[in-house]
Amino acid sequence: MRRSDGLDSIVGMLFSDPETSPVETLVAELRDYPEWHRGRKRYGVWVLPVVQPALLDYVARMRHALADLLHPSPRRQPHVTVFVCGFHRARRRAGDDFSSGLLRRQWALLRREAPRRVTLPLAKPDSFASAAFIPVGDGEGQIARWREWLGSISDEVRQASYVPHITLGLYRRSVDALTIRQRLAALEAPPVALCATELHYVTYAARDPLGPLRMQRRWRLHGDAAPPT
Repeated sequence: MRRSDGLDSIVGMLFSDPETSPVETLVAELRDYPEWHRGRKRYGVWVLPVVQPALLDYVARMRHALADLLHPSPRRQPHVTVFVCGFHRARRRAGDDFSSGLLRRQWALLRREAPRRVTLPLAKPDSFASAAFIPVGDGEGQIARWREWLGSISDEVRQASYVPHITLGLYRRSVDALTIRQRLAALEAPPVALCATELHYVTYAARDPLGPLRMQRRWRLHGDAAPPT
């Protein structure tokens, strides 16, 4: 059955679906990963920041409820990833680099298209093999539209299908699927929807996978652009 909240596209990929769920969680190894960044300093993504106090409080409560399973990530601001750009560099030298020129072109496209604010439905926490998260609905295709615009300028760096979500945390120990489903079932639903009022281009230190996000560009989602920061 198709869901009306825009979350149907992720059904069947998750621990919540016992027929196709992973057998157990995938433990995240928090290390430098030099074979990935190859000396490059920062990684760039477009995100919707979570700024509502009630939703931030909910994220904190859910992280606390799953604290024995997840790596703590107090420095990483809650957000919805919209588009993964790649390594932030002045000039593009590798296929997963994202140059300043490409960023300027994406910014110019946003000025032309003028994306507006949107309210997105949220569901009870669910989980991939690697991370617990809050599902974000896109029933009206707003995020899909923004991704299409950004992708018309630069290919996205992505190894899996896109699923809009707010990450609660990466797993720090292996846990079986039944236990994960029981833990998730005991959690409460989000008290509010996500009110997306800004779209940010942010970077984080490539050597610090759970480090803080640094805002580089900000678009206010009411039709008026904020100047680049």
